[in-house]
Amino acid sequence: MAPKRSKQAAKSPVTTVVVMRLYVAGRAPNSVKAIANLEAICREHLKDAYKLEIVDVCEHPRRALDDGVLVTPSLAKLSPKPSANVIGNLSDTSSVLAALGLTSVP
Repeated sequence: MAPKRSKQAAKSPVTTVVVMRLYVAGRAPNSVKAIANLEAICREHLKDAYKLEIVDVCEHPRRALDDGVLVTPSLAKLSPKPSANVIGNLSDTSSVLAALGLTSVP
């Protein structure tokens, strides 16, 4: 006899959490814009299914160099795989969504 499956387990969706790291240069205009753009994208497309770490390279230059970041603002998608990077103020929503492995809904 096959084991019984819980109805609740069958109905609960599995949510993939997108883990990202955004490298910025203090309060530089493009960095401020990148933060605002990414927060808007996350609110609209990821809801609560993301983790975002913001690294200020002015405060942590060694961290940026160790991570291979030479340009800011720079977004790194760490998981799920494949990893991806987007450089710039993240105003091109479709490019950011593509890098995150998401598609925009028309």
